[in-house]
Amino acid sequence: MQRERLNWLNYRDWQTGMSSAEGELRVLPEVWSPQLQNARPVVVLLPPTYGDGKRRYPTLYMHDGQNLFDRATGFAGQEWGVDETLTQLAAEGHEAIVVGVWNTPLRFPEYNPFPHYEAGRGADYLAFLADTLKPQIDSAFRTLPDAAHTGIMGSSMGGLISLYGFFHRADTFGFAGVMSPSVWVGGGSIYPYVSDRTHRAGRLYLDNGTRESSARKLHATLLARGWRDGQDMRYVVEPEAEHNEAAWARRLPDALRFLLG
Repeated sequence: MQRERLNWLNYRDWQTGMSSAEGELRVLPEVWSPQLQNARPVVVLLPPTYGDGKRRYPTLYMHDGQNLFDRATGFAGQEWGVDETLTQLAAEGHEAIVVGVWNTPLRFPEYNPFPHYEAGRGADYLAFLADTLKPQIDSAFRTLPDAAHTGIMGSSMGGLISLYGFFHRADTFGFAGVMSPSVWVGGGSIYPYVSDRTHRAGRLYLDNGTRESSARKLHATLLARGWRDGQDMRYVVEPEAEHNEAAWARRLPDALRFLLG
């Protein structure tokens, strides 16, 4: 069973139907989480220069992995275009290994670190990423495994767990992309949580569109804790943008330029 889980497949051998995915993609169809007692696919995008030598790369763990690379698996036939974006950014000197972690039917509690009708499982999900999945990724691919070169990124509930994870697992994650975070969860519990955290080394990207919940208060909270706009934090507000994959795809290139720069 363990051998089967570590048998990385070519993505196109696994996703044999219509696919919009580009680049070098590998997949583990079922990665078991002892923390959550469930399994899910994990898809890894390798940088364009990965096959050229022995170079090691930063690694970015992204949530909602089925929405990242392929319209065939994406929500409502949409995707972020992470593969096309990383090809574009490679020409600018920004490269990374991207680990797309698929969600499960328990997406809300797994991405929620706070009590909200029931106890959140966010800390367990982060333990899965940091303590179970990351060692598998580091052993299979040429990563830069230290926290400074390991990031976490997502949108909506994925944005919330990314920000929480940046502080909660500072030993693992040194930068975070927080897109359209669900700041309302747990009655806004993210605000006192961030207020209680001391400033730490790393980079934070934060955004929202004007046609969805604002992250402005969260931005102000981070500023009050010592984060500096244009230095270790960037906050973007996109006019008329809604809460969907198309908006996150538009903002992704500049977000990655900042986080990987």
